[in-house]
Amino acid sequence: MSYVIGYPRIGEKRELKFVLEKYWRGEVDFSEVEKVAKELKTRHWNYQKKAGIKYISSNDFSYYDQMIDMIVMLGCEPDEYKDIDGIDRYFAMARGDKNHKALPMTKWLNTNYHYFVPQLQKNQTFKLNLKKVLNEYFEAKEQGIETKVNLIGPVTFLSFSRTIDGSDPLDLIEKLVDIYNEAIIKLKENGVEYIQFEEPALVKDPTPKQLEALKIAYNKLNFNEIKSFVITYFERANEAVEILLNSSIYGIGLDFVHGPKNIDSVENIAKSNKILIAGVVDGRNVWISDIDKKIAFLNTLPIEKDRVIVSTSCSLLHVPYTLKYEKKIDKNIKSWLAFANEKLDEIRIIDKLYREIELKEDKELYEKNKIANAKRVTSTQIHNKEVQDRLKNLTKEQLERSMPALDRLKIQHEILKYPILPTTTIGSFPQTHDVRKVRKDYKEGIISKEEYENKIKEFIEYCVKIQEEIGLDILVHGEFERNDMVEYFGEMLNGVTFSENGWVQSYGSRCVKPPIIFGDISRPKPMTVKWIKFAQSLTSKIVKGMLTGPVTMLNWSFVRDDLDKEDVYKQMALAISDEVKDLQEAGIKIIQVDEAAFKEGYPLRKENRENYEKVAVTSFKIATAPTKPQTQIHTHMCYSDFNDIMPTIDAMDADVISIETARNGNRLLEAFRKYNYKKEIGAGVYDIHSPRVPTKEEIVKEIEDRLKVLPAKQLWINPDCGLKTRKWEEVIPSLKNMVEATKEIRDKIFKI
Repeated sequence: MSYVIGYPRIGEKRELKFVLEKYWRGEVDFSEVEKVAKELKTRHWNYQKKAGIKYISSNDFSYYDQMIDMIVMLGCEPDEYKDIDGIDRYFAMARGDKNHKALPMTKWLNTNYHYFVPQLQKNQTFKLNLKKVLNEYFEAKEQGIETKVNLIGPVTFLSFSRTIDGSDPLDLIEKLVDIYNEAIIKLKENGVEYIQFEEPALVKDPTPKQLEALKIAYNKLNFNEIKSFVITYFERANEAVEILLNSSIYGIGLDFVHGPKNIDSVENIAKSNKILIAGVVDGRNVWISDIDKKIAFLNTLPIEKDRVIVSTSCSLLHVPYTLKYEKKIDKNIKSWLAFANEKLDEIRIIDKLYREIELKEDKELYEKNKIANAKRVTSTQIHNKEVQDRLKNLTKEQLERSMPALDRLKIQHEILKYPILPTTTIGSFPQTHDVRKVRKDYKEGIISKEEYENKIKEFIEYCVKIQEEIGLDILVHGEFERNDMVEYFGEMLNGVTFSENGWVQSYGSRCVKPPIIFGDISRPKPMTVKWIKFAQSLTSKIVKGMLTGPVTMLNWSFVRDDLDKEDVYKQMALAISDEVKDLQEAGIKIIQVDEAAFKEGYPLRKENRENYEKVAVTSFKIATAPTKPQTQIHTHMCYSDFNDIMPTIDAMDADVISIETARNGNRLLEAFRKYNYKKEIGAGVYDIHSPRVPTKEEIVKEIEDRLKVLPAKQLWINPDCGLKTRKWEEVIPSLKNMVEATKEIRDKIFKI
């Protein structure tokens, strides 16, 4: 028996991304999006069917995000979107439009997938809408596939929601369960046999109230003879298991890859009548399974084999589709990899061997797996003694800066002379068709290196000129040479490789191609110095150097699993520190070391956080240690909640941190005020994930709101995030309005 929690949906050649973006540009009707979506769903179901997977999902597909899908299914769209209907309302919640802001967005647990946060209230009403769910179920049925219907569980839906009136979303549990029961009845009437409830909120040190809500929900849910699975992932769920064992659910899914302590719950599951969905094939990383070790582990489980279903550890949403298109990657490294479709084969083989079924046609795949795992252990491609020795011999000067932050800031103000409420951007500017074409043409050998560099210089010149005309105080070079903030750097590091088509969805149509860290990391030569120096030569204003920090590089990569992760972090930090040193020596006065993924790397359990914080902070400090006091270090973090990690952010010792506040208002900034944070903060004042242009008056109000929390002397003004996904015709007026709004606030301050 084999089980896949969920499957990617963007398309193995990003078909959904491209058709969505055509639709948003007005180039195709939504019927074309529906056509592509149907083709993808059919293809994905049949991939799994062909691989022999028994439990295949429907409703794991989404046009944008599964939490927005649940908002629609539960009929709890916020009132401000009720003036529009259908797909326009759906995309307004996801992206905003000229009259509506998008819903708040944050990370799905500790991944790089972003979900949209439901906005509820104490007297919330719900109204069931099963149209999408049933349509997808019947689409699969047409393919001869009986699917399990995937739903976000009620406890996770409420735990991942916010309220607009300060009430606790979990107070709505009984009302919400009534709607789920209504859904179960209708699903049963339409022939559904299996439902999967995803409850990952239960792995995050569940509170007594969450556990009580879990008890209420799964005691009150009437499964009406439908077999129901409750799935958890990314960590252990021991407390939740004890409650679920007393419910009428059919099976419990546990992640044994990232939650090894889940083993402690298996004996109690064995004593019950429940099925165990054993997550043993890693759904978050790309390394091949050691099939023999997986089978040995399954054989240690104290439960009858006929009550175990072999599964992925989580949805395969978090890995690329297939190695089929990878023609350039080193053949040894490729043999060590398994993307989503290859993991389907692993599940089938593990299941057969676990049940002592003869492999027959799978015998060759199994033998290849054993050979690849053996070769990986001894490969000389992985190990670099020089890197290992450097890590062993770190000095105090390589571990932290030489002067306390507040003393540094005094010196920096004297030297850099930026005004009160300085304006800047996060780094990237629009990646237009022309920009992407130049990079593509150079990569494919259509244009020479000289032609490529001249074109990039033209883009930089235009970007600097526009920023000067707008009146920004601190400029950037625009990052036109960069395909992605992680991929760009990874391509220039030893010990890192890339797939050609290893795209993973981050949110909506936004995809990333994570680096694959396979060996010891080093930086053979400067990566950014030439471009930053060129930009600085064009202006008398300060141009920031722009780097991606070591923690984000790892958290947005597929990281080797054969070395302690602490060592990998520090290797990456030393590589980044070499670049920081070279930028400083080139005369760059402000260097931004982005840590957009710092928070998402946090372990989900408090018991594991102290070590992560220590390693992550140490890595950032190693990366920035070469800087002199007069060199200002910025960092950027986005779409994260900082309330519980303020001491850690302070310990990172950046001079300026910029954060997203446009979607979330002062909620995030309040954490800095309560902590009495003394360094400087860039507060996002407009949402770059929406195509709408905020007015000057809107931004004035946003700045005034920020000043209610922190003094002007501590604040910088910037967009929420980088501008690469926006168009120039959106960016230029937005930034003009931001600068004009800032000037208006400055005038008010100086008049007082």
